[in-house]
Amino acid sequence: MKSHQTGYLFALLAFVIFTTQDALSKHLSESYPPILITMIRYWAFGTFAIILAGRSKLGVGGVANSNRPYLQVFRGVLLALQIVVTITSFKMAGLIHSQAIFSAQPLIVAMLSVPILGEAVGWRRWTAICVGMIGVLIILNPEPASFDKVLLIPVLSSCMMAVYSIATRLASRTDTTMTSFFYTGVAGAIAMLVIGPFYWTNMAPSDWIWMALLCATGIVSHFCLIKAYDHLDAVLVQPFGYLQLVLSSFVGVLVFGETLHINVVVGSIIVVSAGLFTIWREAVTRRKSTAHG
Repeated sequence: MKSHQTGYLFALLAFVIFTTQDALSKHLSESYPPILITMIRYWAFGTFAIILAGRSKLGVGGVANSNRPYLQVFRGVLLALQIVVTITSFKMAGLIHSQAIFSAQPLIVAMLSVPILGEAVGWRRWTAICVGMIGVLIILNPEPASFDKVLLIPVLSSCMMAVYSIATRLASRTDTTMTSFFYTGVAGAIAMLVIGPFYWTNMAPSDWIWMALLCATGIVSHFCLIKAYDHLDAVLVQPFGYLQLVLSSFVGVLVFGETLHINVVVGSIIVVSAGLFTIWREAVTRRKSTAHG
């Protein structure tokens, strides 16, 4: 029980800090290109991944020894690009709309797991997926007179994150968590170093403080998430992601003056409920599979 309590504490800290990250990213994106912000973030993230690998028993060389290096590099580059799209989403669509649409990501993962991972999704989860997508449509409010095309940016980000999650599951079949984490940081950092300098903009001295805070929260949040997974199964950590939607809504309203529309509230409740049900059913299915295995 003590181990579980420690895991829950780390999961809670991780997603609270993720919310702080999002707020810092949105603040900086008002003045600087999202690619530049992501590149500087990855300077810290990549360095942290290398240091963590160096402190492990295998060392950097051992951790970097992957059975599926091309998949790992794809994961790392995809996540870096997804962060660029996410920061753009915060800037263009706002924190509230972005996080509301991001909450559909577990549903997209469930859909993709069928053709890519060969997993079986029963009628209950398919029903939850369909209901959740109705919730997304309510958030998007796709009537010609009111639909905002900017909301397609968080939809793209959510789809990219879902593909990253599927790729991570594939990689986990042959590689350790440490190896996957190493490639996430290093491959993403290299990708950003290739394209980031073309978007270089001189930062005001005060903004470097915000940037340093963003890098620090990025390192601490990922460390907390790793520690959470050390104590808890992924299915117990995932629901904490929905806490981020609630916290981001408060930050969006109180700090950035965003408006919380009723369609976003209703749609979010539907999406979160469907997502939680999907996560729960996945856990039940895995337990049954393990018991029969």
